[in-house]
Amino acid sequence: MIHNIFVYLALMKKIISGILVTIWRIWFILLAMVPILIFLPIIVISILREKWFPYFFKIARAWAHVIFYGMGFYFKKEIKQPIDPNKSYMFIGNHSSMMDIMLMFILVKKPFVFVGKKELGKVPVFGFIYKRTAILVDRSSPASRKAVYDNANRRINNGTSVCIFPEGGVPDRSVLLADFKKGAFRLAIEHQLPIVPITFCGLKEFFPFEWWYGKPAKIKITVHKHIEVDGLTLNDVNDLTKKSRTLIYNSLLECK
Repeated sequence: MIHNIFVYLALMKKIISGILVTIWRIWFILLAMVPILIFLPIIVISILREKWFPYFFKIARAWAHVIFYGMGFYFKKEIKQPIDPNKSYMFIGNHSSMMDIMLMFILVKKPFVFVGKKELGKVPVFGFIYKRTAILVDRSSPASRKAVYDNANRRINNGTSVCIFPEGGVPDRSVLLADFKKGAFRLAIEHQLPIVPITFCGLKEFFPFEWWYGKPAKIKITVHKHIEVDGLTLNDVNDLTKKSRTLIYNSLLECK
């Protein structure tokens, strides 16, 4: 009898938790979409020309603040080396959540452009904006990868920083940190961009891509010392990739 009561209570707890998480996730969709729809005319104007990108970036930062704090999150950050607003960088980080994107916008005040998967360009409304403000890549296409380099080269030469999640996607929840792709590090060397590794702790548990999991929480962020690439050549890409991944991997181990 007592066993049955505990089973029933556990089941009810699971059902109630699932309902609350679902409502919370729907709230996320509303927070993400409503501001876009309200300010769509202004957003569209800001993305018509590449030179107007800084205005779009300010809008995107405000949007990110609304979503992150509106979902009940807050963060504690440790900055081991300040970011110079007059320099361009290659920002990299571990990728486990949509909130990684929001936090990048919140942390970095100087305009940067994301390099991301072309599939996101198919999302209604958001995809239209994303295609005009990010550099999209089809990793199965050599021509697409070349176009990424050409696009990134133009943006970097105009003083814009670049942000890449070098895992190339969101790994399974059981994977602490997937292997890094080399594209970000090749670009950093070619343009002599200092690499800024950033570790996001907790988002894999508190706001994963899986719909049924998550809760508001404090997120720990570490902005690591920059990895300089002065004097490095493309022969150093493998070592630079390994060094960057090891730094973030060890930092994630300290999150536990």
